[in-house]
Amino acid sequence: MNKILKSPLEYQNDELTFDGKSFLTLSKGKKTPFYLYSRNTLKYYYQYFHSMALKEKLKDPLICYAVKANSNIEVLKTLRNLGSGADVVSVGELKCALKANIDPQKIIFSGVGKTAQEIKFALSCHPHGIYAFNVESIEELELINTIAKQLKKIARVSFRLNPEVNVITHKHIATGNKTHKFGILKEDILQAIDIQHLWTHCTLVGLSIHIGSQLTDMQATKDAILELSKLALTINQDLEFLDVGGGLGIDYTQKDKKNLTQIDHYMKVVSLSFKKYYFDKTKKKPRIVFEPGRILVGKMGVLVSKVIRTKMSDGRHFTIIDAGMNDLIRPALYGAHHEIYPRLKNSKRIKTDIVGPICETSDCFGEGRKIPELKSGEFAIIDNAGAYGHTMSSQYNERPRPKEYLV
Repeated sequence: MNKILKSPLEYQNDELTFDGKSFLTLSKGKKTPFYLYSRNTLKYYYQYFHSMALKEKLKDPLICYAVKANSNIEVLKTLRNLGSGADVVSVGELKCALKANIDPQKIIFSGVGKTAQEIKFALSCHPHGIYAFNVESIEELELINTIAKQLKKIARVSFRLNPEVNVITHKHIATGNKTHKFGILKEDILQAIDIQHLWTHCTLVGLSIHIGSQLTDMQATKDAILELSKLALTINQDLEFLDVGGGLGIDYTQKDKKNLTQIDHYMKVVSLSFKKYYFDKTKKKPRIVFEPGRILVGKMGVLVSKVIRTKMSDGRHFTIIDAGMNDLIRPALYGAHHEIYPRLKNSKRIKTDIVGPICETSDCFGEGRKIPELKSGEFAIIDNAGAYGHTMSSQYNERPRPKEYLV
């Protein structure tokens, strides 16, 4: 693969197409703004991710798709048909995964705030419950053990280690440092393993890490796998799996394209790191679990909007579109960059701020963007919106959430 990841968007004869189809055709009968997803692109990323894991000789790799990235039922069904499991962080996401017929024995439940009701549902959704709870506090482990005892079940758990590494990403999506709320420190895990009353109805089946999202630098990943391996060797128990989490980034910006870590390189880093830090030091052979989200669905989706009007204010040009921050909050929340394309290619460009209709100054998708001048009624296509788009949308200003369509 080259540095530009596969995308369903392509200009053909100066007209922007999506999976080879015209937006005039694809938008017929649909009210903007709406999300548009490419099933072909989704399949491509899952199959490539899985094939690279196999190529690097990772034993029986399990991909548990991070449902929080995109919980559309057709997306989940497509992934299920490809063999994917699920990583969920709420009972709502768990129910979505089950509705898509994802095997409960391929579902991992993460998150720091699991409630008693959520734990009970997860333990009861299958005769053997779910594949594992990623436990993020000793108090949580105690609660899982208590509920499992009430249900006369044995809960499968894995400790989510906080590896205390610094990650190069936005501060709001870094999760692997000592100051973050996620995971448990190594010394606390070692103490918990020796507390017998915590294990009457729980069994330790794995260890996991997840250090953040939109990761492009692999040094933190290597460091985290080192810490995970050291812990696994220290406890000296037979584990079914070691879970490296997810977070692999996509190319939103030109800088991302330059620094992007490709899937094949990522898999090589994971494989070599485990070999060096773990497999060369033990005869144990646990499977490797992945929790990818953005890398599987980010590139497959766009947010299709239209221009309402344009305006000038003291020499500043504004292009006002019908999509707002309630539809795609990433630019307002993270200062995230999304490329915005016109339907028709034109070399003549103007400098404009692309903004939405929400009554917030932060309702802006791009300041000073150089694009062809767009008139009222013309398309403005917001790229790379398949991950953390619709799942983070709201009805702010009493606007309806945008509909989703899978091509």
